[in-house]
Amino acid sequence: MTQTQRSFRLCGHTTYEADTTTEEQANFFHTVYGPSARRYRTRTTSSSSNSKSKAEATSYAISSEPPPSPRAHAKRQSLTPTSTTEDGKSSNGRTTPSNGRITPATGRARTPGGTGEQRRLLTDEGEANVPLPNDDPEFYSLVTEAERAIEEGTLPERIYQGSSGSYFVRNRENLTIGVFKPKNEEPYGHLNPKWTKWMQKMCFPCCFGRSCLIPNQGYMSEAGASVVDQKLDLNIVPKTKVVALASETFNYTAIDKAKAKSVKFATERFPDTLGKKMRPGLPPKIGSFQVFVNGYKDADNWIRRFQEDPLPGPVREHFQHLFEKLVCLDYIIRNTDRGNDNWLIKYDKHNYKIDKPEECIFVAAIDNGLAFPFKHPDEWRAYPYYWAWLPYANQPFSEKTRDLLLHKLKNLDLVKELLDELYKLFKHDKGFDKSLFDRQAAVMRGQILNLCQALESGMSPLQLVQMPLLRIECDSRSRSSFIQQFQDKYPFFSSC
Repeated sequence: MTQTQRSFRLCGHTTYEADTTTEEQANFFHTVYGPSARRYRTRTTSSSSNSKSKAEATSYAISSEPPPSPRAHAKRQSLTPTSTTEDGKSSNGRTTPSNGRITPATGRARTPGGTGEQRRLLTDEGEANVPLPNDDPEFYSLVTEAERAIEEGTLPERIYQGSSGSYFVRNRENLTIGVFKPKNEEPYGHLNPKWTKWMQKMCFPCCFGRSCLIPNQGYMSEAGASVVDQKLDLNIVPKTKVVALASETFNYTAIDKAKAKSVKFATERFPDTLGKKMRPGLPPKIGSFQVFVNGYKDADNWIRRFQEDPLPGPVREHFQHLFEKLVCLDYIIRNTDRGNDNWLIKYDKHNYKIDKPEECIFVAAIDNGLAFPFKHPDEWRAYPYYWAWLPYANQPFSEKTRDLLLHKLKNLDLVKELLDELYKLFKHDKGFDKSLFDRQAAVMRGQILNLCQALESGMSPLQLVQMPLLRIECDSRSRSSFIQQFQDKYPFFSSC
C-alpha cells in the first residue's frame, strides 16, 4: 500500500504522514507544465486559525528562468504584491481592463460588453453590459419566446425550494422552457424573497453564506459551469447563459412597482408625447437562464431504485461514464453544493437497446451556482461532494473517461483558453475584481492538475477527492511561470 493510500480519508481533510504524496504531485506538476523547465522550492510559514501551532507549506515554481538568490527572493517577498493584466503586463496594485482605462486593483474595472450584439440594461443596481452573441440563435429564440409569453400574460412561476429566488419560465403554450435566477434575488441579494434566509443573514451572520465564494455571483457561476461543460465536451449541463428578463412575479421594491405603475399611466394618458419617450414596465433583471430538461428526476430517487432493480450491464457502464463526467465537472469548478438532490437522471428502460445504451439513460448537472471559489474551504465546513459516498465513486475512472478528458486537461493552451472564456464572462459582473478572479483561476488549475494525475494513475473518484488540495498561481514576474502551493489549513468539520 502506497503512502497516498495510507493517508486517504473522505474529502481529503487530513494531515498527510510524509511528503511522498505532495512530492509525487510536484513531480507530476513538473511533467505537465514542461519537462525542460527548472523547479525550485521556497518555504513559507502560515498559521491556522484553528490551532496555535504553525505548519510549513512548500511552494513549487516552474520557470524557464534560473531560481533567484535567497537575498533577491527575500526582497521580492517584501514588495507589494503585483497584479497581472490581461495582456500579461504587471502593475503595482493596479489593473488595466481591456478598454485601456486604469482602475485600482481593488476597485471595479469598467469593461466593454465584448464581441457580438450588445444590449444596454438598466437594472435597479445600475447599468450593466450583457453580451448577446449571435452564435446560438436556438438559445436566444427561447429567451425571445419567454419575453413574448410574459407580454401576453404567461408569467414565470417562483420555485419555492432553495435559498434564492428562482423561477420556472414558460412559453406561450404554458410549457416550462427554462429556469431563471436573478442576481439580486440570490442569498446575498437585497431582494431575496426567501424570508428564512433573510432571518438567518440578519440574526446569524456567522452561519450564513460560504466564505470561499464571491457573494452575489451565483448567476455567473451557473453560466460558467456551462462554459466548462461545453469546452470539455461533457454535455451534462443544460445550456446556461446570462440574460435579462422582467416580470410582475419577480421580487421588486415598492418604489420600482410604483414607478412602473406611474409610467404606464402616463404613457397611456399621453401616447403622442410621453408614450414616445418613456418605456412602460418594470426594470429588467439580470440573471442566469438555464434550459429546462424534461423527464428528469432527482438522482437520489433513481439511485435507490437502481439498488433494488440493477441496471443491465451496458447501461450500467454508460451510467458510470456519465457519473464520472459529473465528478470531473464538479471537481474542476469545485462545486460546494453538490448533493444527490441537485443532479438529475432520466432513465427509460423501454428505450433500452443492447448496442445503444446511451439512448435510455441521461444525466443533467443543475444548480451550479455555488462553484468557482477563490480559495479552498478552510474555516468551519468542508462542503464535500456527496456523490463521494455512492458506490459508483469506488470504481476507477474508465478508459472512456480518460480518453475524453486527459489529453484536453494536459493541454495548457486549452486550459488557458478555458480560463480566458471564463474571464470574458465574469468581467461583465458589476462587482468583478481581477485579483479575485486570479485566485479562482489558481484553484481551478490545482483541481485540473489533481484530476490529470488521478486519471493517469487509474484512481477512483473517491481517491481523487482525498488528494491534497493545492493552488497553481501565475508568477507575477513571468506569464510562463507558475507557483504550486499546497493547502495546510483545513475546515473544522470535514463531513458537512
